[in-house]
Amino acid sequence: QVQLAESGGGLVQPGGSLNLSCVASGRSIKISPMSWFRQAPGKEREWVARISNSFSTLYSDSVKGRFTVSRDNAKNAVYLQMNNLKSDDTGVYYCNGGPGGVWPWGQGTQVTVAS
Repeated sequence: QVQLAESGGGLVQPGGSLNLSCVASGRSIKISPMSWFRQAPGKEREWVARISNSFSTLYSDSVKGRFTVSRDNAKNAVYLQMNNLKSDDTGVYYCNGGPGGVWPWGQGTQVTVAS
């Protein structure tokens, strides 16, 4: 079973940047496609970005051009670089395997974009 631990969130002003990390433990994730998701207050969790085991990436329209997903298989980790943040990006961010999540969800990391 994989355990996921997200970190790197915080409070940032509109236009600012954050770099989120997700470290997996329990088994290697190097053959797994990995995704980032977010959940805004009062809304359902939504998919944000995905990186395949061959490092190809895919993004939701709402973050394309602003967010970059990457992975470091040696560290069993995935990352989400978020630039030009907007208030609509506020929420709890999670990582998980596959396109929709295949392991137990971690605690997530809170991102708040506000002035």
